[in-house]
Amino acid sequence: MTQYLVDEAIEDYAFIHTGEEPPLLQELIDKTNENMGWPQKLSGRLVGRTLKLLSAIHQPKVALEIGMFTGYSALSIAEGMPDDGRLICCETNPRAIEFAQTFYDRSEHGHKIEVIFGRALDTIEKLDLTLDFTFIDADKRNYLNYYTRVKEMTRPGGLIVLDNVLWSGKVVQPESEIDDILVETNRIIAADPNVENVFLTVRDGLNVVRKIR
Repeated sequence: MTQYLVDEAIEDYAFIHTGEEPPLLQELIDKTNENMGWPQKLSGRLVGRTLKLLSAIHQPKVALEIGMFTGYSALSIAEGMPDDGRLICCETNPRAIEFAQTFYDRSEHGHKIEVIFGRALDTIEKLDLTLDFTFIDADKRNYLNYYTRVKEMTRPGGLIVLDNVLWSGKVVQPESEIDDILVETNRIIAADPNVENVFLTVRDGLNVVRKIR
C-alpha cells in the first residue's frame, strides 16, 4: 500500500495532473503489481516523470542507477537520454533483472541500458567512468557510502538524485540506525559548499544534487 506523506487527495491531484508515462511503463507497473513482491518499491509516475524530465534537460551521456528493481525508473531515465547514452544499472535481485530485461527488450530506449548483477559498492569500484547523472534508490544502510563514492565519480555540473530521503517521515524523528544514516546523508549534502541541491517532497522525498566542483 502507498504511504502518503501529504493529504491523499493532494497526492492524487498531483498524479492526475502529471503527464502520463508511456504505455509500456504503464504495463510494467501492472505486471510488477501482479507478479513481484514489494511492488511499492517501484518509483511510480511522479518520481519517474521527474527523472525523465531531469534526464531530458540534462542529456547525460553516462548515467548510473543504484537499485533498479523492475526497471521503471531506468526506462524513465533512458527515455530522456540521448540515443547514444549509456545507463548502467546495479541490482542484486536476479528475478527483478530478468523481469526488467523483458521490458528493456521491447523499449526503443532499452539499448541504452546495461544491467550489472551484484553489490553496487563492488560494481562501482570496478567502473572507470565519469558520471553525468546518477539515481540512488537501493539499501538505505549504504546511502551515504553510495553518495560519497558517486560524488567522486561525477563531473562538475553532473546530477545525483537520491530517492526515499524522507523515509516515510522518519527523518524528522529518527529512531533507528537507518533513520540516522539518511538524516546524516541529507545533512552532509545541505552543508557541502561543493554542491547545490533542492530537497523535493515528491512521494517519499527526492534530493536533487548538482555537483559544482
